[in-house]
Amino acid sequence: MKIAKELALFGIGGGAYVGLELLYRGYSHISMFGAGGLCFLLIGRIRKLPASFPARVGCGAGIVTAVELAAGLLVNRDYQVWDYRSQPGNFLGQICPLFTVLWIPVTAAAMGLYRWADTGLDRLFSKLSPENRKG
Repeated sequence: MKIAKELALFGIGGGAYVGLELLYRGYSHISMFGAGGLCFLLIGRIRKLPASFPARVGCGAGIVTAVELAAGLLVNRDYQVWDYRSQPGNFLGQICPLFTVLWIPVTAAAMGLYRWADTGLDRLFSKLSPENRKG
């Protein structure tokens, strides 16, 4: 059940990220599903760290920026997925300070969504476990 839960969380995160892009830009790319799913799993891990909420959110924004850079270097070499070359402080047109700042509220929202999804999936999988089935 652990793998199924992780896959479900990955799917929720990937879907949420693609959904945000569709709302913001009107389009997305399949690679953003993977990047969003990975970010969601990593943000789920840092939300439990013994640090202040602002520190965890800042760490999450850094994680999203790092994943965005890695995804960009892998799939955005021709700048067809996104292009930050016109943004001040950009690095290789893949990341920029403006979007790192924008990842702060996204990370805070993702932490809340993760907590809700994690709890809901725990309840669902406990109901589906063989020892809880009647019959």
